[in-house]
Amino acid sequence: MSALPTASGVLYLHGFNSGSASPKAALVRDACGYLSLPCATPDLPHRPDHALVRAEADLCGLGAAPMVVGSSMGGFLASVLAERHDLTAALINPAVAPVRLVADWVGMTHVNPYTGESFRVEDAHRRALADMTPAGVAPWRYLLLLGTADETLAPQDARQLYRGARTILHPGGDHGFSALADYLPAIMAHGGHALSAARAKVLRKELNDSNQSG
Repeated sequence: MSALPTASGVLYLHGFNSGSASPKAALVRDACGYLSLPCATPDLPHRPDHALVRAEADLCGLGAAPMVVGSSMGGFLASVLAERHDLTAALINPAVAPVRLVADWVGMTHVNPYTGESFRVEDAHRRALADMTPAGVAPWRYLLLLGTADETLAPQDARQLYRGARTILHPGGDHGFSALADYLPAIMAHGGHALSAARAKVLRKELNDSNQSG
């Protein structure tokens, strides 16, 4: 295995029913801004096939070797992109069996807390995920961040699928992975960029202060 390429930019993909205004998206965006690294954190359509089209379009503006960062369902999409386009990726509590997960949601209506959009999960969501699912993953390209107390997805499922990937376990971490700021240095290092722990703490404080003032 050759050394991982230095990321020319970062694409952050949020999870199901989340958005670009989420705290994790903001932290990744701020870290990239500090490093003067091109970054895209799009609001993804709720249909996974449409979300993939949007994500692939955003890759075009991030240079020759972007790194993809994805959370939950965004982690699944990040894996799809990484395998299709030979990219490195950092995955935060990724969904590893999204077809089964979405099957339980068919017929349910959701309201996105960030965009206000209301939508109904249809069988088309499940079919799209089935069509997109990679036949396999190359573990060397991934950094896996898992909360050991994830209440939505079983961490052991991700460890099994990405067996051999560099893996960081956050003791007691939930599905929201609220400790992301502490792991920004590891994520950026996976893309070949140095972000100090001290700077990551500053970014977390700035985000918290902004949320409180807003």
